[in-house]
Amino acid sequence: MTTQRLPEIAKKSERLLVDIEQVVRGFVRYHKYTLGDDMRAQAMTVVRMCHRAWRDRNRQSHWVSELVWAIDELKLSLQLGSQLRAFKSFKQFESLIRATEEVGRCAGGWKRQIHRKSQNPEGEASPERAQILSGHAASSSHAGAKS
Repeated sequence: MTTQRLPEIAKKSERLLVDIEQVVRGFVRYHKYTLGDDMRAQAMTVVRMCHRAWRDRNRQSHWVSELVWAIDELKLSLQLGSQLRAFKSFKQFESLIRATEEVGRCAGGWKRQIHRKSQNPEGEASPERAQILSGHAASSSHAGAKS
C-alpha cells in the first residue's frame, strides 16, 4: 500500500494525528495522561477509519459513517480540552479544531458521494413518485364520485 494512492482525507487525518501527538506532549501531566490519551486514541481511530473506508470497498458506506462519528467524538474532546484549558494557547486549540473540521468536511463529502452512488442511477424514483401522486389524485376524485 502506497500513500500516494490514499485519498486526501487520509493524508489530512494523518497530519492531524501528528499535530495532536505534538500538542499533547506539551500538556501538563494530568491532562497528558487523561484527556491527551483520549485525543490520541480518537485521532488514531480517525486515521484507521479513513484507511478502512478506502480499502474495504464492500463496506465503505459503513466505515465512512463510523469515520464521521469518530471525527465528531474527537471534536468533543478538543472542545473539552479548551474548556479545561489543557492547551498552551487558544491558537493551539484553534489550529487543531480547524484541522479536525476540515477532515470532517472531507468525510461529509465522501459520505454524500457514496449516498449519491447508492441511489438508483436510472432515475426510476420519478415515475414511481408520479404514479403515487396520480394514484392519490385519482383516488381523491374517485372518492368524490362515490359520495
